[in-house]
Amino acid sequence: MYEQQSHSLLNAILNQIEPEFSKHDLRYFYTRLGANFYAIHSLFERLYGKRPDFAEQAQRLVETLARQYIDRSEELRAKDIEREQDYNWFLSQKWVGMALYCNGFAKNLQGMREHLHYFQDLGINLVHVMPIMKCPEGKSDGGYAVSNFREIDPRAGDLNDLRGLADDLRQRDMLLVMDVVLNHTSDQHEWAQKARDGYSPYREYFYTFENRHVPDMFEQSMPEVFPETAPGNFTWNKEMQRWVMTVFNDYQWDLNYSNPTVFIEMLDIILFWANQGADIVRLDAVAFLWKKIGSTCQNEREAHLILQLMKDCCQVTAPGVLFIAEAIVAPVEVTKYFGEDAVIAKECEIAYNATFMALLWDAVATKNARLLNQGIKSLPVKLERATWLNYIRCHDDIGLGFDDKDIELAGYEPRDHRRFLIDYFTGQYADSHARGVPFGQNDKTGDARISGSLASLVGLQYAVDIGDEQAIDDAIRIIVLLHSLILSFGGLPLLYYGDEIGTTNDESYRDDPVKMDDSRWVHRPFIDWQKAVQRNVPGTVEYLIFNQLKTLIAVHKELDAFADFNNRDLVEVDNPHLFVFERYHLQKPADRVLVIANFDKRSQRLDLDQLPRWSQSYQGHLVDAITGQSPEKFGNTVVVPRFGCYWLTEV
Repeated sequence: MYEQQSHSLLNAILNQIEPEFSKHDLRYFYTRLGANFYAIHSLFERLYGKRPDFAEQAQRLVETLARQYIDRSEELRAKDIEREQDYNWFLSQKWVGMALYCNGFAKNLQGMREHLHYFQDLGINLVHVMPIMKCPEGKSDGGYAVSNFREIDPRAGDLNDLRGLADDLRQRDMLLVMDVVLNHTSDQHEWAQKARDGYSPYREYFYTFENRHVPDMFEQSMPEVFPETAPGNFTWNKEMQRWVMTVFNDYQWDLNYSNPTVFIEMLDIILFWANQGADIVRLDAVAFLWKKIGSTCQNEREAHLILQLMKDCCQVTAPGVLFIAEAIVAPVEVTKYFGEDAVIAKECEIAYNATFMALLWDAVATKNARLLNQGIKSLPVKLERATWLNYIRCHDDIGLGFDDKDIELAGYEPRDHRRFLIDYFTGQYADSHARGVPFGQNDKTGDARISGSLASLVGLQYAVDIGDEQAIDDAIRIIVLLHSLILSFGGLPLLYYGDEIGTTNDESYRDDPVKMDDSRWVHRPFIDWQKAVQRNVPGTVEYLIFNQLKTLIAVHKELDAFADFNNRDLVEVDNPHLFVFERYHLQKPADRVLVIANFDKRSQRLDLDQLPRWSQSYQGHLVDAITGQSPEKFGNTVVVPRFGCYWLTEV
């Protein structure tokens, strides 16, 4: 009966829209709509079915999908069909990404087009351009406070520049990733301006209240995202004489997804950017989409329903486009953003592996892999047709959101261990050469996160400043070690711009009144292209880092075992300094790679007798795929150099 109800509604909608769209070829659209409409209707009704305008809103939803399908170019439609046929295309090991700020990397979109050879030289074929939509000159949160979702910020260029970049990338078999900020708008957005002016429909786009009664109830259970710079979750607006929910910053107004008009608007925006050429859309702050009194207003069930609905709708209009979930939450919560299906990602195909990132930084500080090994065992298994995005640094801070139980099982006291990590990476610890900066300090809890570039956090900035060649070598080794792990762990490896040439902290943010209170700007650099040229000069720091990463990326793409099909086994060994796991090819069981990483400043040994498959079943010659040479061995013991990593294969 329920399915009949959805089909009846669909027929009614199609009868209404048929005259407007009859002149267009909608065969694929109608096929996909018919296949997905029962799920779309079920989710839409679950979220908005009690509203008197439900049927009207459902029709608007279908009209939106149809219009965006009509606007989709023939080239992009053909790419959709190609990816529908090869539906595991994104799980291949061929994809290696880089995240960047357009202005920091090459000033503008035209500059990016002129530097595509740089990506190709390194081996990058997935480019994540962080927010370039129109935003205010001052309070923009690095582009995440959007004032117009359909315009490029003039400082970056215009829509023609973006389409040109997308075309250039596509001709080179490279992917474009773009951000859509789902949770909030700038207070300068047209919707917010109309809400301030008293237009009732637009006030319903946001959460606004006449007095503190409801906000105070929310505050009882809602944590503060930025307690240092933006305490509380509500801001008083003088013009409107109302309290506005502003979870992130006082100039970012949270969108009200209990209003179906908001959902349809934001879905339309996602499809708009898909039609400009985005292959992957990064959905920002997805954990915050649904607000409920008495909860943390994070990871609510309805937030997942919204993402499922967005994905089902995208499958109709632009099925070749993937979603990235930007959900930096506990491991048990992160995997829910893939969806609840046993196989298919029904929400987002890709999610940030923030746990792996934080665990890697713990290993760097402690010089051992105890917490890393324990934390990986607690990382839930992903869906078969979904993948992790593995990274070392990004535009954001490093959070230390390890599970307290894992910290205890690794032999540490949770509060003391987090304090040690903060001290270590901010250079307060006696043996630390890190030059990180605290971010988001919470005086109530003592918590803090960490800002800083990769090179500065591993001690390269310190080493270069004092001219310590040994320390420089150690820092470069750690940089290469960390990249070898995000490239081999399983998922999409994502480098952060500047890391490939050892870019250090940019302290100039301290002199900018707009940026000075946000330490994350210390690791949002402007690439010095004269410095980048040094990547071609043997013996320079830039050369040593760039070319080792270039080799890692090239070898990574050649190893079929590195494709991501849940084909990884963690190997527990006696040596606490080592992190060991095995990758294997599902169709070729003998095609295996043994990854051994040493986080200590001294060489370490691994007895292969602890790994029966490698000491008994495999009697061939072991070779490190990275160097093409045999590892140092004595009998059945492998010696791993300080801060070294092997990708061992049998030949």
